[in-house]
Amino acid sequence: MSAKRARPSILVVHGPNLNLLGTREPEIYGRTSLAEIDARLAALGRELGLDISSLQSNNEGEIVTVIQQARGRHAGLLINPAAYTHTSVAIRDAILALEVPVVEIHLSNIHKREEFRRRSVLADVVAEQVLGFGPESYTLGLRALAGLLQAS
Repeated sequence: MSAKRARPSILVVHGPNLNLLGTREPEIYGRTSLAEIDARLAALGRELGLDISSLQSNNEGEIVTVIQQARGRHAGLLINPAAYTHTSVAIRDAILALEVPVVEIHLSNIHKREEFRRRSVLADVVAEQVLGFGPESYTLGLRALAGLLQAS
């Protein structure tokens, strides 16, 4: 009898204000709640043979700490850094130290938003970006991350 192999674990990090999804600026971010997104990711993870762990934080330091703690525990990171996309060198540095595939996702197309939202300080250190597909950006990002894991 062979030992059961552990399923790869994916860390999903939701940045500031994403706890307000479904009610905050629905014309931009839609009406889907964060709980619904997490449920969709968990279901898709089971389908793809992945364990999903999710965290939402409005605190940059907490996000950095969680990413640092992911080393050796998670096979990949799916992150929507939200407003920290444009400013957080600390999150960028934590991602560089993680040494696993990372997919950055955004509900809206940041390149079609206000000028200050068009630059991601993470863009050159993540494997891929998925943006502009609303809540589907998360599931597309998870599929992309699963593909990166299979290719490695």
